[in-house]
Amino acid sequence: MSAPREQPIFSTRAHVFQIDPATKRNWIPASKHALTVSYFYDVTRSVYRIISVGGAKAIINSTITPNMSFTKTSHKFGQWADSRANTVYGLGFASEQHLAQFAEKFQEVKEAARVAREKSQDKTELTNPALNISSQQVLPSPMISSNGPGEDKLFRSQSADVEMSTEKERLKKMLSEGSVSELQWEVEFFSLQDNNARLVAALHEAQASVEQWKEQLGLYREETESLRHRVAELEARGADDSRGGSREELSQSLEELELLLKAKDEEIQLLKSQRCGRWEAEGEREETLQRLQELEARNAELEQRLSRAEQSLAESAAQRDRTHGEISKLADIVDVKIFELSELRQGLAKLAESD
Repeated sequence: MSAPREQPIFSTRAHVFQIDPATKRNWIPASKHALTVSYFYDVTRSVYRIISVGGAKAIINSTITPNMSFTKTSHKFGQWADSRANTVYGLGFASEQHLAQFAEKFQEVKEAARVAREKSQDKTELTNPALNISSQQVLPSPMISSNGPGEDKLFRSQSADVEMSTEKERLKKMLSEGSVSELQWEVEFFSLQDNNARLVAALHEAQASVEQWKEQLGLYREETESLRHRVAELEARGADDSRGGSREELSQSLEELELLLKAKDEEIQLLKSQRCGRWEAEGEREETLQRLQELEARNAELEQRLSRAEQSLAESAAQRDRTHGEISKLADIVDVKIFELSELRQGLAKLAESD
């Protein structure tokens, strides 16, 4: 299979516009989405072209000439005029860097077209020395009689020339259509390559994100288990405190547990807010959602156990206060009884002395 006549030398993506032929001021978008815009070089004719294909038609088919110029009208937009197509093309890029690259390549191609034209002119002058002959040196052609056999020869020659020119035009048209079809396939191929590269990069990024979330979930599970053990210890300390333990230590542990639960709740909210934008793999996403739901259920259970522990602590404190009140009452009663016994003893002592 022979190599294609035109080779792509640079490709980028941009939104394509054409000037409104009626007003010559407003831009008309050539497509709804960004298209692949490529520079092509024709090896046989030494011609550079800008090609952009949208669907089944060529949106841009502009041959670069030395007198063309690419103008930057904004940070992300540029334009050039094509007198052969009788239009002005405009390109809107995603960034200023893409616009600068396209403008730099346009200048390079323009200079290469100028050099190719000069070489072609020099070659034409060398291969056709008759062009250097002045008009005074051209010999006059002999007169042909209108009634002689030379007239028939002239007619046959003209007819052959017309048939040959028609055949040449037909061949040029066939070659041009074949070239456009070939360019469409090549541009589509490069566009598919770009899309494939972007999909591969997105897949790698999604896999890395999934691994990162797996590690975070593992750490989160360990912290949850540790938190569960601390709640169990707290309950044990609450039971010991009801039998005379330290209330300050239990309160401090409860505060630490509340802070940990608050931090875990914030981490869960953060995971929820970030999961939609970063997870691409559906299977991993469903599994992670299920794990998050389980962790939320465990946290709810821990919060219930914490509330029960706090309630038990409050009840034990109230019971201790009631016990202190009853002890105070009993002490007062004992004091009264001791005072009465003292008075009774003094009365008995007086009676014994009077007897």
